[in-house]
Amino acid sequence: MTTLLNKLIEYSATHKTVIFVLVGLALLGGIFAMKNIPLDAIPDLSDTQVIIATKWDRPPQVIEDQVTYPIVTALLGAPKVKDIRAFSDYGFSYVYVIFEDNTDLYWARSRVLEYLAKVSG
Repeated sequence: MTTLLNKLIEYSATHKTVIFVLVGLALLGGIFAMKNIPLDAIPDLSDTQVIIATKWDRPPQVIEDQVTYPIVTALLGAPKVKDIRAFSDYGFSYVYVIFEDNTDLYWARSRVLEYLAKVSG
């Protein structure tokens, strides 16, 4: 094994132009690959979800009873809904509607708007 390595080093030392040409080709190949290979560095692995945020200057219990709970109960029957999580704080209500895998985001938003229209009336 060491003789092969010694021969490679000896060849590299005596044929510098060949080594420079090979390094240049490798560099050009790397630049070409960086520019032409599509890369998604940070894939989106999260579930499809729609967040409903409401603001009303009332205590959390009032917001829970009059805003959060009606929204959650209305969305329970929506198609492809996997989970609904809700959080009420002073002045704010957040409802997270999580849909099944491979659900289109725009379809999910339109379903949520349909079901919210029933609540607002």
